[in-house]
Amino acid sequence: MANTSPARIWTMRLAFPALALLVMFFHLLPLETEPRFWAPPDLLMLLAMAWSLRRPDFVPALSIGLVMLLADLLFQRPPGLLALLTVLGCGFLKARAAPHRESTFASEWLAVALTMTGISTLNRLILVLFGVQQAPLGLTVIQAVMTIAAYPLAVWASQSILGVRKLSPAEAETLVSRR
Repeated sequence: MANTSPARIWTMRLAFPALALLVMFFHLLPLETEPRFWAPPDLLMLLAMAWSLRRPDFVPALSIGLVMLLADLLFQRPPGLLALLTVLGCGFLKARAAPHRESTFASEWLAVALTMTGISTLNRLILVLFGVQQAPLGLTVIQAVMTIAAYPLAVWASQSILGVRKLSPAEAETLVSRR
């Protein structure tokens, strides 16, 4: 049984933005000078979704929103749009975390894939509606597919390196009784 003490919860709540800052730092490093013809997976969204489904108590909505807003500002995206969509998507996944606790990994992955597809589609539609210039559709699709494909790796890294495992029914009851 995993340790669900308040100290562990707060440590992991601080670890999420720290990891996000690390991801943003490496994303901003000028390692390549030539433009790419493919888009890498969105590691911040993967981290937020994996933790939202596995341990919703580790990633409050405010933390996800602030991390994604900072990413919007640093990556020069329209501020707040992807942050809002990610918070809504992670909130949807958190609400579905209880049914996924006892389901297979494939159904969890499908839920993330559908949520990611919805976020990407809504982001693109809203940007089109407001006439904001954006990346070609092919790059957006490649990034969404790469992000969905990388979800198992994000779950594996979160679980094996950081100890972010699914809540057992007993742990879920303990968390609910604390609130």
